[in-house]
Amino acid sequence: MCLPGASSPSSTIDLSDLLIISRSPQPRNFPPSALRIRAGPPAQSNLSSNIVMTPSPQTYDIIIAGGGASGCVLAGRLAAADPSLSILVIESGSTTRDDPLHTQPSRYMYHLRPDTTTVKFVVGRDSAALGGRAPTVPIGQCLGGGSSVNFSMYARAAASDYDDWETVYGNKGWSSAELLPLLKKCETYQVQPGRSTHGYSGPLKISHGGYFPEVGQEFLNVAAQYDRTRATTDDMNNFFECNQYGRWQKWIDATTGKRSDVPHHYIYPQSHNRNLLILTGYHVRKVMLSNDVATGVEYIANRRFHPGPHQILRAYARQLVILSAGTFGSPAILERSGIGAKSILDRICVQQNIDLPGVGENYQDHQSIRTPYIADASMTTLDKIMEGDEEEIQGWTRQWAENGTGLLATNGIEAGIKLRPGKKDLGIIGEGFRKRWLEYYAPAPDKPVLCVVAMTSLTVDTKKPGGRYYSIGWYLQHPTSTGYVHATHADDVDAPLDFHPGYLDSPEDMLLHKWSYKRTREYARRLKSYRGEVAISHPSFSQTSEVVACERSGPVSILAPDLEYSAEDDKVLEQYIRKTVGTAFHPIGTCAMKKRDDGGVVDSRLNVYGVQKLKIVDVSICPGNIAANTYSTAVVIGEKAAVLVAQELGIPMDGGVDAVFHARL
Repeated sequence: MCLPGASSPSSTIDLSDLLIISRSPQPRNFPPSALRIRAGPPAQSNLSSNIVMTPSPQTYDIIIAGGGASGCVLAGRLAAADPSLSILVIESGSTTRDDPLHTQPSRYMYHLRPDTTTVKFVVGRDSAALGGRAPTVPIGQCLGGGSSVNFSMYARAAASDYDDWETVYGNKGWSSAELLPLLKKCETYQVQPGRSTHGYSGPLKISHGGYFPEVGQEFLNVAAQYDRTRATTDDMNNFFECNQYGRWQKWIDATTGKRSDVPHHYIYPQSHNRNLLILTGYHVRKVMLSNDVATGVEYIANRRFHPGPHQILRAYARQLVILSAGTFGSPAILERSGIGAKSILDRICVQQNIDLPGVGENYQDHQSIRTPYIADASMTTLDKIMEGDEEEIQGWTRQWAENGTGLLATNGIEAGIKLRPGKKDLGIIGEGFRKRWLEYYAPAPDKPVLCVVAMTSLTVDTKKPGGRYYSIGWYLQHPTSTGYVHATHADDVDAPLDFHPGYLDSPEDMLLHKWSYKRTREYARRLKSYRGEVAISHPSFSQTSEVVACERSGPVSILAPDLEYSAEDDKVLEQYIRKTVGTAFHPIGTCAMKKRDDGGVVDSRLNVYGVQKLKIVDVSICPGNIAANTYSTAVVIGEKAAVLVAQELGIPMDGGVDAVFHARL
């Protein structure tokens, strides 16, 4: 049955599973930019009534639909390699240039406010596995996408993750050996010189930030004594190893203390290039096709930034149309363009142009929980900054502006481990994980099961501002649960998506979360500054239970026995996990780079199956999950795409990596 106005079963945003929302809204003033960043033509008709199709005789060599991390890397590299190439980037969000809410690394919680204009909240279906809860996933909606609003946590995938892309999914040219030169190309590694797996001349700066709060060293001190089976490392992200404790690197410039996002390092420096046009505040509605060839896009104003009547606009591409609208945006654009499964397109009254049933499927994410603890009053934390305390922010601003140091120059994610369970741990996790371990993890010793981090802040909203807290968070690196995301309207870009992330749909994931809570709590209660649990944000264990969460006078001994959980405690813990688990803000996979018969949407050169002159360049192309935050992978996808497109257009591409690709393609 055709349902043109169909919508997702859930449309109410529930922020309870997200992070603390700062409480003091401040007006946002966007500075003028010398780059050709435009708001587009004035709107003249209302989308809810008759839509006027306004001819827009704008033609470009390349149109990039979406100005997220991958799309901006691609646009920046191509524009630099051939300034005569006319490129249009259409971004649904706003510009970010020199805005301290983006450039100051510790301000990231501001973007998770309910009234944010830089993040969009996508609400999923009610989930039985989550106790009937509808999960919410925030996604960046500003130039640079997640790179402009994320936690600035530098994390690389395991080398074997990328090798799987080539050997398991059949994508020639996407192995770790081919991608490592591009990972190095994008970065300037400021932590230590002479590391063979890192780059030293790229646009993005990597450091430890400009401040090292106590929680990081306290965590490392505990780990060294509590867990003598694992070593420490001075490089948490050397690409080939894991299961070692260390200080966490950050996407922060050690000199300026500023966030290393994509726009400030790939796009804004090209203000002189009149052929690079960045159009902000506009959604791409669909791709225009002629005989299965992409000829351009239809786009429309984002109501957040352009209230009032709207106008459908068109732009045409001589060479390529490239979707870079992310894990949620790219499949929705395809489906509104008639590219996808017939059953999905019939529901929204869109005529099928290309049969591609993999569109919107294979949704993957990292399932995350962050448990907060009360800190001693002497501990330095980010809590006041994250609460929006203007006095605290201004108190640190001068130091940050003068020499790039201080609390504004850190993200508060100070130490951690990419953790693999040992024999004893596997026994605790249980028999239900054994098959997954033997088939997936045991053959790949560089693959961690968990990412564990020590954070110098409260990570939930307790409605009790003014305290000092730290958190120990974790996420599953390769959950077995998967989901989907689909469009629910033929034309309306604001219609809620039909979204199910699949959190906890597989029982193996629950087993890992239970072990993770128990393991991370043992770290937390041994820290020198530990003063108990923030009980409201822990499982509601019985007051008579030995593991009840409550305030304490100080830490336990390093040699203290681990807490023992009863069968009833385990039931309470499971309920807590179902109530609490949520996104790690790392959605991928909905336009997977696989063989078409295996549910793939793009081939190894990022071409959409069945359509000429149409590519996808964002993390939606990831065929399998990665043991890392997605920023690094988004950047390397953009770098790889730049090389591929440059080859196809005959444009020389600087960087010393072309030979690698010519040898394999």
